[in-house]
Amino acid sequence: MKLFHRKISFVQHDPLGNGLSDEIAAEQAEADRIILRDEDGQHLTDFWDGVSKNLKKDPDWFDYDNE
Repeated sequence: MKLFHRKISFVQHDPLGNGLSDEIAAEQAEADRIILRDEDGQHLTDFWDGVSKNLKKDPDWFDYDNE
């Protein structure tokens, strides 16, 4: 004897189906979009190392290790 007579099935969820893909495409077409072409991340590492060095020259800079 079967307790349930209905077959349950689920529709596969599409994460971009709610208009997100259109929003992504619109942002990628913007003139001021961010384009990352740094394959190994070295450019970003160098950039943030430079930012860190410049910050340490600031007279208001503080270091948590010294407190």
